Amino acid sequence: MFQRLRTRPRYAAAVVALALGVAGSLLSPVPRARAAADPAYRVLVFSKTAGFRHDSIPAATQALRDLGAANSFTVTATEDAGAFTPANLAGFKAVVFLSTTGDVLDPSQQTALQGYVDGGGGFLGIHAAADTEYDWPYYQQLVGAWFKSHPAIQQATVRTEDRAHAATSHLGRTWSRTDEWYNYRTDPRSTAHVLQSLDESSYSGGEMAGDHPITWCHPQGAGRSFYTGLGHTQESYTDPAFRALLLGGIRYAAGFAKADCRAETGYTPLYDGSTAGWSQAGPGGFTSDDATLNAQGGMGLYWYQARQYASYSLKLDWRMPGDDNSGVFVGFPASGDPNSAIQQGYEVQIDASDSADRTTGSVYGFKSADLAARDNALNPPGSWNTYEIRVEGERLQVFLNGVKINDFTNTDPVRSLQQGHIGIQNHVAGDDISFRNIRIKELGGTTPSTTYEGEAFTSSQGVQAADHSPASGGRTLGYIENGDWAGYGQASLTGARTFTARVSSAGAGGTLQIRSGSPTGPVVGTVTVPNTGGWETFTTVSTALTGTPSGPTFLTFGGGAGSLFDVDTFTLQR
Repeated sequence: MFQRLRTRPRYAAAVVALALGVAGSLLSPVPRARAAADPAYRVLVFSKTAGFRHDSIPAATQALRDLGAANSFTVTATEDAGAFTPANLAGFKAVVFLSTTGDVLDPSQQTALQGYVDGGGGFLGIHAAADTEYDWPYYQQLVGAWFKSHPAIQQATVRTEDRAHAATSHLGRTWSRTDEWYNYRTDPRSTAHVLQSLDESSYSGGEMAGDHPITWCHPQGAGRSFYTGLGHTQESYTDPAFRALLLGGIRYAAGFAKADCRAETGYTPLYDGSTAGWSQAGPGGFTSDDATLNAQGGMGLYWYQARQYASYSLKLDWRMPGDDNSGVFVGFPASGDPNSAIQQGYEVQIDASDSADRTTGSVYGFKSADLAARDNALNPPGSWNTYEIRVEGERLQVFLNGVKINDFTNTDPVRSLQQGHIGIQNHVAGDDISFRNIRIKELGGTTPSTTYEGEAFTSSQGVQAADHSPASGGRTLGYIENGDWAGYGQASLTGARTFTARVSSAGAGGTLQIRSGSPTGPVVGTVTVPNTGGWETFTTVSTALTGTPSGPTFLTFGGGAGSLFDVDTFTLQR
């Protein structure tokens, strides 16, 4: 299908090959340089206290002034609540509540702040901003959660859950630091997007049952809200990594750094450092280090072969340093040939410049993104962006940093989005792209069946992958002998009613038992595999499942001596 190419050689976005190293700069506590400075803007820093007063406020105010001087914004610092009028707030891109405490705004001032944020302004709360305005319900919604208690100042491990947001993209997966660690009255995860959380096993005094968000963001009306519980100590404000976090938070609140800050729950990681379940088709590849994939050469396809998906929300973070080229493929069948993704799937394009139906956010060659919406939501080269690709039936929606930019419906009888694999593309040498945090959430509705590759086992005894070109993906689960087994942690039996396998045998054949939860778990089905006349001659066998299957799928094998049979794929029908 190379005739679709017009300028640079491309295979209309072949999906990606992963291999295994990330530039050291990703671990730097200083954000990567932006393509252009933000236009000049103003930030109001409010630090009035009606309760405990933090001695770090002067150091924090100076740190914010320093950040502003170097990054296009001017700080106006005040403890006068009279600044909260509609006319005055209109002159600021963001308002920072810097360790405010207690009741600091009267009703008219509250109304002014609410109207400002809901009308498109930005709010950033630092540390004790959560210990503020307990009698104003809207404020809890704005800040995300109210303060409950804290233990003594101590070192703890901070987990970075989102490494694409401008506030946290410079951080590693964990961050050891000393601060005063707040507990909150409620868990904000269901209403805000969590950027960082605390490992409660790393310190004493955590009271949030193991799920302990500490930094988060969320849309608020037409505006934006960002909060971090860090920042109690004076030393925090000389820490380059924390200052970079504050800068990213301010830029998000002011509307210059784009991010998907919608609440996010129920996603399962497909790639977060581990390449289990992935397979390469075609040349080139990716290096993988620090839970980041970096493209090398091409053209290749790195696809998640462990299973297909039917109705889902796929999210992933990506970054290009310049005018580079890549894409995300969905809805294609299992194959070792990357062209199958082109011919039978769809690509959501990543490319800074091309024709409208072949640039970032387009369904490549089929439908352009809404270019105005795309351009307003897109972070510049060198910055991270987040895609949500939402597939329901034959409908494919694309969200960029939380904003819908494309809505496409398949009508091509050769293609179907109702079930298929997903993958990412390495294009050619010089087309640089990085990916992080590939995760998926299966949606409600009918999911009639799910097919798994036999060789994509996550645990096993005795068996090995075997190369057979007629097999799905060119490989099978092979070298099966009496007493061997294979487990599939990704294949839940819950709700499954029938089991179907594509098998081959030039040996004695044998029996295949489907077990629930472990290699010695309850047998919920058995099929007999015959000699099919050759290792590359396939047939299907099927059985109804009995009892109440649950947990991961385990296949156990029995028969005579020698190699019994191969398993190409198996399907669980619900």
